[in-house]
Amino acid sequence: MRNPRQKLLPDNLAGSLLIAHPNMLDPNFRRAVLFISAHDPNDGAMGVILNRPLDKQVSDLVSDLPPEGLEDVPVFLGGPVGKNQLMFAAFEWEDANGLKLNHNVNVSEAHLTLGEDPSSIRAFVGYAGWSAGQLEAEMKQKAWILQKPNRAALTPDRLPKLWFEIMRGLGPWYKLLAAAPDDPSLN
Repeated sequence: MRNPRQKLLPDNLAGSLLIAHPNMLDPNFRRAVLFISAHDPNDGAMGVILNRPLDKQVSDLVSDLPPEGLEDVPVFLGGPVGKNQLMFAAFEWEDANGLKLNHNVNVSEAHLTLGEDPSSIRAFVGYAGWSAGQLEAEMKQKAWILQKPNRAALTPDRLPKLWFEIMRGLGPWYKLLAAAPDDPSLN
């Protein structure tokens, strides 16, 4: 018999935020907030880290002439996979389905989206990926906290502090864990 308090994991995590548990020590994901853009239990999952701005713009990373109009798009470290490539992505709010992320937006699509909603275009170096069953196993180990995204939290100026804001919102225990130093001997 299943515990009635036990939360069931949704079949599809696409459109969700994954927040690294304060006890996560993996440097790739320590204090990270990820957006899951694709998920299928049989195929795996893909997403990007939202709260790791590189303090660079596209023009800083492109050796050729950067695409006109996209020079000032902020660049984020999207994850540990494919760090040798720069990709444009567009966030899109769908009323019924929440937030959606379109990966590998081409330059003309990026221009169009930039004209409609400048804060929705981001550039990422790398991404995060999980093989079939890997993310589900990590969720069972409580490595991640699952949340729905909201518009206010995803504004570019809030992203660097997003993990800490989420931890404070989860209550005193998480706030305390979030404030702990990486090396407890420094306490």
